[in-house]
Amino acid sequence: MQVFSLSPLFAIFHSQFVILIPLLFCSLLLLLPFVQWRHPRHKRLPPGSMGWPYIGETLKLYTENPNSFFSNRQKRYGDIFKTHILGCPCVMVSSPEAARVVLVSRAHLFKPTYPPSKEKIIGPEALFFHQGAYHSRLKKLVQASFMPSAIRGSVSKIEHIALKLIPTWNNCTIYTLQEMKRYAFDVAMISALGDQHDLEMEGIKNLYHCLEKGYNSMPLDLPGTPFRKAMKARKLLNEDLRRIIEKRRESGKHGGGLLGILLGAEDEKHNQLSDSQIADNIIGVIFAAHDTTASVLTWILKYLHDNGNLLEAVTVIQETLRTASILSFTFREAVEDVEFEGYFIPKGWKVLPLFRTIHHSADFFPQPEKFDPSRFEVPPRPNTYMPFGNGVHACPGSELAKLETLILLHHLTTSCRWQVVGDGNGIQYGPFPVPRQGLPIKVVPRNKK
Repeated sequence: MQVFSLSPLFAIFHSQFVILIPLLFCSLLLLLPFVQWRHPRHKRLPPGSMGWPYIGETLKLYTENPNSFFSNRQKRYGDIFKTHILGCPCVMVSSPEAARVVLVSRAHLFKPTYPPSKEKIIGPEALFFHQGAYHSRLKKLVQASFMPSAIRGSVSKIEHIALKLIPTWNNCTIYTLQEMKRYAFDVAMISALGDQHDLEMEGIKNLYHCLEKGYNSMPLDLPGTPFRKAMKARKLLNEDLRRIIEKRRESGKHGGGLLGILLGAEDEKHNQLSDSQIADNIIGVIFAAHDTTASVLTWILKYLHDNGNLLEAVTVIQETLRTASILSFTFREAVEDVEFEGYFIPKGWKVLPLFRTIHHSADFFPQPEKFDPSRFEVPPRPNTYMPFGNGVHACPGSELAKLETLILLHHLTTSCRWQVVGDGNGIQYGPFPVPRQGLPIKVVPRNKK
């Protein structure tokens, strides 16, 4: 039986709300009679609960086992239901067909979106927050930086990072998630910025740590809150990147990585990207490439520990992406009133395809809670396996994530073995699901015969 611990996110929520809840609750009670969800009375919204005023069901989403959160509502309301999280009214869809409609066949009706606080931290000109011509242009540039032919030249650099890091784990107890974040961040930095001096990299890394804490906190812009600290770090990070951009522009040497591609990009009218557009997209790409890959690697080490006979099976990666489902859902927003599977979705409501629910459906993956890499010996049904999303807004860095994962696993499994410290059965959410305490393990050199 698994034990589910409270996430760091919930601890942040609790500390910030303990003073504000009474005032907030009383204010909302006064306003509640005047607040209504905007929709015509004759239209039928999906079934579901909107939870508490303002808070909605956010605390439940981030403190419960996400499998239980989604499956309980799916059983009660069906494959499409409404809720309220992170200050936004939402409709969640949990069938492959509905997910494809939102992400592919009618994607023009559902623009990519994030809660405003996350947009502020990453930067409003990052490609994640756009669609149309600007998004298409940026995605082509990012894909050009991360396509297999481009990242092939990064293999030796990524190997250098792995070979430098792994020996520091020998005969030590490490916290896997923390170490995987170090690895994934260094890979993301060279992929985004090319070769940089260690001092420059270290300063940016420290600012990112502060940014990361605020990204997963309640967006309370008050003195001392993680969000306020993150916004200050975001300003300093932007200044650092602007200096790097200016230096490369003046030298005429664009350098490597995504930054070099963005600096050299021109549209058909010979217009270049602005410094703010470049900075927002560099910050966004590093952010996207950091936490998710580290979480996946942490789960892979746990599953390989629990299933020692699978150390040589490459398909372990696919099964980890399905079982762990690091990205439980993605955000879209209805750009107009939409009739959807017999229901009405008002303009401005968020629409969330539930990747985790689809990946854990027994209809598509028998015994879904069982870790079984052999299930991928037969290709899964279309639209049932989407670890990197789907459609024009699918993750453009998926090939880089696979490459860095394979490189680390190759060198780790051929040189080391590891043992989980403690029972290793708990899960925490912050916000991505990871083994409890970040999976502490004892690493020892492999006895080679």
